[in-house]
Amino acid sequence: MHVDRIIANAVLVDGTGRPPFRGALAVSGERIAGVGALEGWTADTVCDAGGKVLAPGFIDAHTHDDAALLEGLLEPKISQGVTSVVTGNCGVSLAPLALGPGEALPAPLDSVADRKWFRFERFADWLEALRAAGTSTNVVPLIGHGTLRVKVMDALDRPATEAEIAAMEALVDEAMAAGAFGVSSGLFYPLAAAAPASEVVRLARRAAAAGGLYTAHLRDEADAVVAALEEAIAIAAEAGLPLVVSHHKVSGARNHGRSTETLALIARAAQRQPVYLDAYPYTAGSTTLNERSWAAASRTLITWCAARPELAGRDLAEVARELGLSEVEAIRALRPAGAVYFMMDESDVERILCCPATMIGSDGIPADRHPHPRLWGSFARVLGHYSRDRGLFPLEEAVHRMTGLTAARFGLAGRGVLAEGAQADLVMFDAREVREVATFADPRRPSAGIAWVMVNGVTVWEEGRATGARPGRIAERRREAA
Repeated sequence: MHVDRIIANAVLVDGTGRPPFRGALAVSGERIAGVGALEGWTADTVCDAGGKVLAPGFIDAHTHDDAALLEGLLEPKISQGVTSVVTGNCGVSLAPLALGPGEALPAPLDSVADRKWFRFERFADWLEALRAAGTSTNVVPLIGHGTLRVKVMDALDRPATEAEIAAMEALVDEAMAAGAFGVSSGLFYPLAAAAPASEVVRLARRAAAAGGLYTAHLRDEADAVVAALEEAIAIAAEAGLPLVVSHHKVSGARNHGRSTETLALIARAAQRQPVYLDAYPYTAGSTTLNERSWAAASRTLITWCAARPELAGRDLAEVARELGLSEVEAIRALRPAGAVYFMMDESDVERILCCPATMIGSDGIPADRHPHPRLWGSFARVLGHYSRDRGLFPLEEAVHRMTGLTAARFGLAGRGVLAEGAQADLVMFDAREVREVATFADPRRPSAGIAWVMVNGVTVWEEGRATGARPGRIAERRREAA
């Protein structure tokens, strides 16, 4: 057999959870042509991996990359081995929403993209723009409930009317036909907080009819986390589709340790219906600057501020003192803005990461002036800190949570595993050296130990820099997620 490329002398971690094994991998065009000994095979190019790990490209289960995909090469992701991104999470998708002159952009839409990018009347229009621009990663798109409310409603502080729900249902149908994988919600945010569960059920049913899933940023992740989790489970059950609990956490000091309660609830629900979750590997979260998140945090760090851009990266308490205001008064004075909130306990983070249903998602926000380091470091941190250094799970399990598990849950066709015929989305890394380098003080730093990254058979990251290639695709969806 003659192929385009053979990567020999590699430690293959195939994404299934199977233990690593020595061997070679062959690539022909955009697909994997063979995996194993490959004796007698020839290639135009033979690469000696030198004992480095070769794995499927990582799939970021939770992103806000909708606009960043159009703006550039998505270096925060490809630099850490991510080859596919799930967009439109937390009820916030770039499409379908075209803003008129002077039309307000409510939070959190204003935190994930500049208003100039909200120019797509249909979900299909955004997907076509992605195809025309070219992307450095594959895209797994979701349509956001919050975005739909902004598009069809004249006021967001109430439930949608029957006519408005019907309009949103039609938009979900259009998005699913165009290539969306499901519906996301963010009932935590003001633009959707007034929506009853029944409103979300109606939209989730439209996604279910097309074989999609439902992802949920819970209505509350602090004191009322259990009730909010029960609501999301009930919505998915009534609509008849799989649920992904977004960036699962328990926030605030008085809730530390309650992951034992929430994970038990998820496990019980999973016996009746498909329930999964994603998580990022940090004890701090990030979202809009708001009193509710601030109240659950021990420290708040400003990530962006429209009126005072120079405050990005500054501690809120310090800024409030300089302004002669209380922290709550400073929050109100500085908005619109974003922040990092130190509000979780390490034991909860580790317990959630160890849950068999947990996929890895960065939840990074590329638009932030001073982003949370999870944007650049999540996947390398799982491999280095949590798998190698902390020993929470073996390397093959860490890779599985970033690849095969996510591909199965989202119903991605031909991705997430090293297997003949699969798409050649690949990452090579040094298992001894891989680690996150991004920090809260200096968050825009590529991870260490990533040798190169390939998307659909084309190298996108090599020798510490992007190649400039944009071989990404809109991912294909199987009829049902696993």
